[in-house]
Amino acid sequence: MGVNGNPNQKPVILRKRRQRIKIEANWELFYYRFQLDHACSNLIWNLKTREELRDALEGEMRAFGVDRELGNATVISWNHQEFEVKYECLSDEIKIGDYYLRLLLEEDENEESSAIKRSYEFFNELYHRFLLTPKVMMKCLCLQALAIVYGKCFEEIGPFTDTKYIVGMLDRCTDKLERDRLILFLNKLILNKKNVKDVMDSNGVRILVDLLTLAHLHTSRATVPLQSNVLEASPDMKREGEKEWYFGNADKERRGPFSFEEMQEFWNTGVLTAKTRCWAQGMDGWRPLQAIPQLKWCLLAAGQPVMNESDLATLILNMLITMCSYYPSRDQDNAIIRPLPKIKRMISDNACLPHIVQLLLTFDPILVEKVANVLYLVMQDNPNLQRLYLTGVFFFIMMYTGSNVLPVARFLKYTHLKQAFKSEESKGQDIVQRSILGPVLPEAMVCYLENYEAERFSEIFLGEFDTPEAIWSSEMRRMMIEKIAAHIADFSPRLQSNTRALYQYCPIPVISFPQLDCELFCNIYYLRHLCDAIRFPNWPIRDAVKLLKDTLEAWKREVEKKPPSMSVDDAYDVLNLPKGQGQHEESKIRKAYFRLAQKYHPDKNPEGRDMFEKVNKAYEFLCTKSARIVDGPDPENIILILKTQSILFNRHQQELEPYKYAGYPMLIKTIKMETDDEQLFSKTSPLLPAATELAFHTVNCSALNAEELRRENGIETLLEALSRCVPILTASSKPDDMAVQVCGHICRCYSVAAQFEECREKIIELPNIIRDLCHILFYGKCLPKTAALAVQCVSSFAIDFFLQTHLYHAGVLWHLLVYLFNYDYTLEESGVQANQDTNQQEVANNLAKLSLVALSRLGGYTPTPSTPDGSNAVAVTNGVDGTPPENPTIRKSLAAMLTPYIARKLGTGSPAEVLKLLNSNSENPYLIWNNGTRAELLEFLEGQQEGNIKRGENDKSFGADFMFNDHNKELIVGEIFVRVYNEQPTFPLEYPKAFAASLLDYVGSQAQYLHTLLAMSQSNKVESQQHAERLRFAEMALEALRNVIKNNPGSESECIGHFKLLFSLLRVHGAGRVQQLVLEVVNTVTSNQECVSNIAESLVLSNLLLLLHSLPSSRQMVLETLHALTSNTKIIKEAMAKGALIYLLDLFCNCTHPQVRTQTAELFSKMTSDKLVGPKVRLTLMRFLPGVFMDAMRDNAEAAVQIFEGTHENPELIWNDTSREKVSTTVREMMLEHFKQQKDNPDVNWKLPDDFTVAYGAGQGEVEVGGVFLRIFIAQPGWVLRKPREFLVSLLETLSELLEKNNPNGESLETVTTAAVCLFSTQSHLADQVPPLGHLPRILAALNHKNNAVPKSSIRLIHVLSDNEVRHSNVLFMQHAAVLHLFAIKTP
Repeated sequence: MGVNGNPNQKPVILRKRRQRIKIEANWELFYYRFQLDHACSNLIWNLKTREELRDALEGEMRAFGVDRELGNATVISWNHQEFEVKYECLSDEIKIGDYYLRLLLEEDENEESSAIKRSYEFFNELYHRFLLTPKVMMKCLCLQALAIVYGKCFEEIGPFTDTKYIVGMLDRCTDKLERDRLILFLNKLILNKKNVKDVMDSNGVRILVDLLTLAHLHTSRATVPLQSNVLEASPDMKREGEKEWYFGNADKERRGPFSFEEMQEFWNTGVLTAKTRCWAQGMDGWRPLQAIPQLKWCLLAAGQPVMNESDLATLILNMLITMCSYYPSRDQDNAIIRPLPKIKRMISDNACLPHIVQLLLTFDPILVEKVANVLYLVMQDNPNLQRLYLTGVFFFIMMYTGSNVLPVARFLKYTHLKQAFKSEESKGQDIVQRSILGPVLPEAMVCYLENYEAERFSEIFLGEFDTPEAIWSSEMRRMMIEKIAAHIADFSPRLQSNTRALYQYCPIPVISFPQLDCELFCNIYYLRHLCDAIRFPNWPIRDAVKLLKDTLEAWKREVEKKPPSMSVDDAYDVLNLPKGQGQHEESKIRKAYFRLAQKYHPDKNPEGRDMFEKVNKAYEFLCTKSARIVDGPDPENIILILKTQSILFNRHQQELEPYKYAGYPMLIKTIKMETDDEQLFSKTSPLLPAATELAFHTVNCSALNAEELRRENGIETLLEALSRCVPILTASSKPDDMAVQVCGHICRCYSVAAQFEECREKIIELPNIIRDLCHILFYGKCLPKTAALAVQCVSSFAIDFFLQTHLYHAGVLWHLLVYLFNYDYTLEESGVQANQDTNQQEVANNLAKLSLVALSRLGGYTPTPSTPDGSNAVAVTNGVDGTPPENPTIRKSLAAMLTPYIARKLGTGSPAEVLKLLNSNSENPYLIWNNGTRAELLEFLEGQQEGNIKRGENDKSFGADFMFNDHNKELIVGEIFVRVYNEQPTFPLEYPKAFAASLLDYVGSQAQYLHTLLAMSQSNKVESQQHAERLRFAEMALEALRNVIKNNPGSESECIGHFKLLFSLLRVHGAGRVQQLVLEVVNTVTSNQECVSNIAESLVLSNLLLLLHSLPSSRQMVLETLHALTSNTKIIKEAMAKGALIYLLDLFCNCTHPQVRTQTAELFSKMTSDKLVGPKVRLTLMRFLPGVFMDAMRDNAEAAVQIFEGTHENPELIWNDTSREKVSTTVREMMLEHFKQQKDNPDVNWKLPDDFTVAYGAGQGEVEVGGVFLRIFIAQPGWVLRKPREFLVSLLETLSELLEKNNPNGESLETVTTAAVCLFSTQSHLADQVPPLGHLPRILAALNHKNNAVPKSSIRLIHVLSDNEVRHSNVLFMQHAAVLHLFAIKTP
């Protein structure tokens, strides 16, 4: 409202709330940096600049203050837009854009802080300044800055449109500093691929290559360690004074030739000017001096270069590498790009490539490495690669003495086989012939280069190696360099005078290395080293099949080798050298060769190819001094060839197995020629050992070879060689002797050949093979390793039955058995490492093992497989399947000489186990072996050896009848020493049943003799010593039988069918030991029910029963035996029939041994318990003894004996001394009578009269019911009866019978009734059992009896029953009451 009322009043503006404004600039950092000094390409800030800034600000402030004072009525504003500080201290700095040129050039290109802002604008400003400035120094600074900026920001800046102009400036400039800066700038420009194209389009590659050649003029280059200046070492080299240059100032004027030094003098004197026309070899025409790079930059140019000639060349080579990298030779699909990329075409051009190659002759390590890299890149899939050799690159690069050879090796590996220096026909398939390096490097090095990576070749090339694949050393490298240097000696000095001189290619003759004079190279190996198993064992072979083929070719070439077809005079004629003046110097020969080689080279003279080859051949002949070549085959080389093949077939069986060996005709011819040579054993280099070894390895490799050897009559040829060498063997022969080696190789060959049936048939036709084998075995002591090979051959021959037999008759067993006893088992068990090369005992042990295996195979002990139908496979195949056939004849001889036990172990035990057994002392049931037996056998074997080899005599039985003296004294049954077995009865037997059967057979064979002996002993006609021995053997056999049955459960079954024999021996009463042992056997077998059944069927028990009386010492065992046998009812019947009871009763009654009597009682108890015969036995016994004895025997046998010996009077037994004496006497008399009859006639039976009973007196007149004496029972009613129920039944039955009689005996009735009342009174529980028995009706019926005594007895019984019948039912009670009532009615 106030506003509306007063228009002059200003409106009220409310102030906004204070807001905090955040400052974005980091002023703290600014002030910190402000106080520091800075010297960057875009900022120079120091004390002076700060002072000048302060002075300027202070001056401006003073001026502004004055202006403000003068215009105090007016508002003054500061003209900040035009304020500027003039930094006088920076006035001398060249600043382009925002950057100081000096500092830009001084900065490290890799610093992050040097990142250039607005690089494109800055680069253009720099280039603008470069174009405008006329000063060379300023141009160079700008070029330097341009290089830096483009190098850092080439991606931002992009392609440079004036690249061609820069290349043109490089071609036109004459200042060395400007030249170098231009090149450095171009080096950065090619970082962009589009600029590379401009360089190529502007002929930049050619210009750069021209500058490369200046590197030959760099004389202050550092020397590489170990590098030898081979150029200066050449005698033909004239480093100074090479006259290469021609010039003329007027038209058609030609002066020269002059050396480069002379041209420099002409320039200095003014004779030469920039426009003087000059020419030298390698130029395509006369040119002004200023257009010739060498003269231009050495005479005309000014300025100080940035780089020396070598650094410049290095930079240019790096540029070429970079440019090539943009244009690969293959696309992403690995397809070759055609046409070849332009950069590679330009470098491959003859105007460029030779000059790049010739940089190798600078020997500068960096330049050589860079050149190798350039060439490797350029020559990838390059059509011009085949003609690369014409530049001399392979000569130049192989002369390099430095160690950075990896790029060189990579280049060589790619190119060396791709040069068209020979026609394809003349190259052949050999790598060395196809390689341009073949004449320069040894064959092995060329192969190594091709077969291995460049890194591996470089290692070999720089080192000292002496292996099967490489023999190379620094001395050989030095020699190679010298030879190449001498070869190019006419060219290399010219480069010092004319850097663009071009090399005229001329082939080099093959370099001969003295270190390889004695080496034979084949495939990729030096055979002498390959065959050196000590230095190079198991050296890897890359391609075994290829090496074998090459070796056979080398063998063929060696055999067909002839003397050289060219003489020295012929070679001089070809080279147009005068003859008859002695030997020409090598330099003169070389110049003559160069002259003719250039004249007739196929590239220059297509018609001169034949002459060119003649010239080459002549030169090589003279340089390699072929006159020293051996006239004809070299035996040393043939030996190496043979050994190499042996190595191949030995190590590479799998690879070579499918192929048939093609060298047998030459091999067998070699063996035959050597065998027929009269000077065989005096040769310095005999071929026979190596040839026979090869024969073995070929056959061992493949079955095809075995058949081929047989077809080529190789088996017969080997026998001729063997027969030639075996007679040479003596006890003093050494393993290294030629004859010994041949014998060993042929044995191995025959070992393998014997695996094939047709070869075996051929061997069977040649018996002299086995004869010679035995001769070799005879010398096993001095030649154990050779003997081991012969033993293996014997093992192989054992595959055939006929060969087994031939070996056997040839006496091979004598030799093999002797070797077994040279075994030392302590060496085997010692844990000491033993080697056959250093330990003779290990050799002997190995021979012993092999001999044992051979013996096993000869006898056919090796376990044999079975055919599906269960038959023996060996019988069908005769061992063809690899299993030797059984040979019973040989087995018999081995069993006799080694004992059957050891002979059996030949097929089951390990060799070490058997040999240890043979060479130790041992005594067990199978073997008695000690020093005496060994000495006895060895004496026999050595005698047979001597007779066999020296006189051709052999034991008629071939050892089958041999017997050891110690064994003759022993009883041997079933191949077991019975005495030892009895001493060691727990020894585990292999076949216990078989042994038991053999013992039974032996005992059977002696049974008749024993019975005869008994008769003779009774008539006192025995010759004690002889018969005592036989008796002792019989006793030993029986003891062994007992032991084998006892310790080998199951073997007792062998006795089945022999019990008549065994029991018959129980009757040999004069030989108690025999009876005792037979008894022990029988006692042992009774645990087998089958045996017990067989004894029952044999009906031989009488012989056993007789012993109860005739052999008192064995009664207990007889009783034990009978106790076991009586488990069979049939035996109990037989025992009853044969009087067993009377014998046993005699023992029970009359024996003084308590244990015997107890056993007898137990036996009675068992017999009476038999369900069928037991009751009869009991009844029979009760005719001798009271029944209580039978019950006592059943309950407690000892108690029964005690009862018999005591005096007793109780309800169940009345027994006293009289009754005992009566029974004992009766039994003894009956037993003796029966024994006498049975001894004479075992078949007699024993039977009691039907009315027989022993009247032993005690208990006569006593009433006895159910085995209880009633009188005594009435007197002792509390007596505990053994059988109360049986007594109750018998008592009630007796009482009922008496009650039913008309006139019963009153006393008896009273006694029986009283006994019944006593029984029910004392044992009331028995009353419960009365009703079921059915006697009550009979007792009740007695109430009506006429005789008063009868009802009275009945009433007494009913009364006692009623008193105790509280547990009976009411019905029974009522019955009793009715009886009483009836009784009351009848009572008067």
